[in-house]
Amino acid sequence: MTWIDFTVLILYFVVMVLIGLWSMRRVKGQEDYFMGGRGFGKLLQTFAAFGAGTGAHEPVTVGRTAWTSGLSGVWSALMWLFVTPIYWITGVWYRRMRHLTLGDWFVERYDSRKLGVAYSIFAIVFYMFYLSTMLSAIAKFAVPLLGFESFAGIEIKYWLIPSIAVIVILYGVLGGLTAAYYTDLIQGIFIILLSVLLIPYGLMALVNEFGDPASHGIMDGFRIMHERVSDDYFGLFSGPAAGEFPVPYIISLTLLVLVGIVVQPHFIATGGGSAKSEYEARVGLVTGNFLKRLCTVGWALTALIALALLAGNAEIAADPDRVWGVAAREILGPLNLGLVGLMLACLMAAMMSSADTYMIVTSGLVTRNVYAAYINKNASEKECLNVARGTGLVIIVGASLIALTMADVFGQFKLAVELPILFAAPFWIGMFWRRANVRAVWITIAFSVIFFFVLPPLLPKLAPGMRTNPGLTQPTHLVTRTTTRTVTAADVARHEAWVEATTAASGDEALLKKIGPEPPSGAEGETAEFVVKTGGKPIFWRGDLKPIGEVALETVEEREEGNTRVLVQRYTNAHEGTGAFNLDFLLYYWLGIDLSKSSKATIETLRLPPRLLLPFLVLILASLITRREREEVLDRYYAKMRTVVDPDPETDRKNLEEAYANPKKYEAIRLFPNTDWEFVRPRRIDVVGFLVSVAVCFLIVGLLAWLAGIGSGG
Repeated sequence: MTWIDFTVLILYFVVMVLIGLWSMRRVKGQEDYFMGGRGFGKLLQTFAAFGAGTGAHEPVTVGRTAWTSGLSGVWSALMWLFVTPIYWITGVWYRRMRHLTLGDWFVERYDSRKLGVAYSIFAIVFYMFYLSTMLSAIAKFAVPLLGFESFAGIEIKYWLIPSIAVIVILYGVLGGLTAAYYTDLIQGIFIILLSVLLIPYGLMALVNEFGDPASHGIMDGFRIMHERVSDDYFGLFSGPAAGEFPVPYIISLTLLVLVGIVVQPHFIATGGGSAKSEYEARVGLVTGNFLKRLCTVGWALTALIALALLAGNAEIAADPDRVWGVAAREILGPLNLGLVGLMLACLMAAMMSSADTYMIVTSGLVTRNVYAAYINKNASEKECLNVARGTGLVIIVGASLIALTMADVFGQFKLAVELPILFAAPFWIGMFWRRANVRAVWITIAFSVIFFFVLPPLLPKLAPGMRTNPGLTQPTHLVTRTTTRTVTAADVARHEAWVEATTAASGDEALLKKIGPEPPSGAEGETAEFVVKTGGKPIFWRGDLKPIGEVALETVEEREEGNTRVLVQRYTNAHEGTGAFNLDFLLYYWLGIDLSKSSKATIETLRLPPRLLLPFLVLILASLITRREREEVLDRYYAKMRTVVDPDPETDRKNLEEAYANPKKYEAIRLFPNTDWEFVRPRRIDVVGFLVSVAVCFLIVGLLAWLAGIGSGG
């Protein structure tokens, strides 16, 4: 990075802090701090949803998965695409709640302040670990852009993570949600730049490096990309990794994130709760998330360009997570226009636009559902604001400490994204079924904690014999796919990069394992065999399987699939399982279902039924055998959720008073009147908006396929 790049970076930080100081003067009370006075229109709601939903790890994750799996790797982030139409419906829910936190919703619906405390604890744990992943990712991805891994003898992450934390604290803690939303507007523009900036420069770099010197058109860049990269890297549902993201897996991911996303704490704000009206809530939430999906298209295309241009880069061969940073450095650095600094600012914007909102939402939960509810019930607005700012400080500092000290951040990230299981069923069932009650909710939370989080690591310790039980330690079949095809320029460069990377890592077993096996060698245009091995993975264990004795294989099947030979083998030697136990897979074991023939994607897909259905089943059964909530509490809640929000606070208050006085006034719009089911008839705007959103989903998939196909000659 040059002095111009560092100047761009410093200016970005200064602007963020100034916005925080300006916003601080507008904060008069809790609603101003946590919801910005509920005065945000479509533009700010759009960029709030866009910024909060886009993390720094996502463009880099797409870069890595597209590098290893081809275009199908885009589903590592695009899995959220078909969830987006549901936001057209849920945006109304969060605005009609009229709450400052989702903890307030659980308190109201289930008439339990203790449930609000439990949800606050969940939010703190969730966001500390989730943000720690983003902070750690930023530090790692900034190394190629900065051009050095340490400063003054200290690893760069120990400089970068505290610096980012300080900036987020300064503008977020001081200015509240108003500061977060205005900075999200700026950061959203930066994220869009991040998503498209490398595409034109990358295509022109391909032309300049490998094209005809007399031709300098971007379209030539697309053609060269296809000439240098094998066709199997351009499949949306298949790729060189033998279908890492097949359709059933994508569907299962979509359902899992759909169930869990609605209870992530920041959705009370970015999901529509801070908007002027229901329409602003809907448009902002859906548009913001579609913007993110469009950016994902840009991330995938950038990764393919990087693959064509930088396949011979040993730094990426040693660590594919660095695709984005190396591409920015190699493509933008020679221009000396400050674009490398801008790219680093964009990556930081992607992280900070999420961190500020998460911090403020969590501080709201602690302030309202713990401090004001139990510690100081008569707290003034000023006292509550001070507690909120102090809590926000703790959240960011805690996340930073985790990022600096945790050995397995990715493992903590997986834990964080699974935590919403605890509250997903109580939210969905509570929205539509009067019979759901607080006692059943506590039973469901206890069951989910024990079944999904406590027993998996505990059971193997209580019964060590499980780790060598033949029925529980059989790995999936080893599948070897040998494809005969023409060697491309990218293949040649990949092999050269592998040789360079393995030579540099000689003697470091961990690094050599990360680099992977030797890719096929050969001259461009020759025919070679490309071998991809999959399978041999544990079914019931989250760690790995250690072979006991000598590894032994027997052939199960051999077949031909076009120009690919497929060899299926099974292990005949014993194994020992490591890590936690997949307790939910015992259901398949007891049913006698043989999962050894399943692919990794199928195994992941089969995680869906227990995690999706069991908490709902437990909640429904527990609700049927426990005491109902008080009818007056339920009447008041469902009357409020059916009352359309009026942008004028005074008019809205009067409308609510009328609904509370006559909770049966909306009986005619219920689908199942005089029952415990609270579904209402959809309005025209509900149906049309949902169908349009579904159509946009398919248009985005079509856009991605079209862009990836430019220059293919097919």
